[in-house]
Amino acid sequence: MSTTGTTTTGTTGTSLTLQPYIFFYGRCKEALQFYQDVFGGAYEAMTVGDSPYKDGDMGANDRIMHASFTSPGLSFFCSDGREDKKIDPEEGNVSLALSTNDKAEGERIVKKLSEGGTVKMPLSEAFWGGRFANIVDRFGNDWMITTP
Repeated sequence: MSTTGTTTTGTTGTSLTLQPYIFFYGRCKEALQFYQDVFGGAYEAMTVGDSPYKDGDMGANDRIMHASFTSPGLSFFCSDGREDKKIDPEEGNVSLALSTNDKAEGERIVKKLSEGGTVKMPLSEAFWGGRFANIVDRFGNDWMITTP
């Protein structure tokens, strides 16, 4: 999957990459095809059935668990999410996907974002490699953090 996005240097000199992560709640494939028609580019997608969560609590096996879309000057991650629901502009449907190549920096970021926020998924091993955490910060922003 593509990891292009806004790249900057973290406080410890490590590389950080920030990507929008959009949830389409059951309409991800339709959205990917629409944006491909609008912007050109390409996408890669993994269904629930292609993952270790096949036949589990992540929804039907044909749901898109994770996808990446890239076009010149534009990239984002997306998913069907866990359930279908109407997109509520007041609630939002975008998360921020942050990747770091430094274990200590990733742990520091998870800890700081958790202060005054909600830990939806603690930092733990991810089946795709590395570790993953999902935090809603004290301002209501949903962060999906991947670190070694």
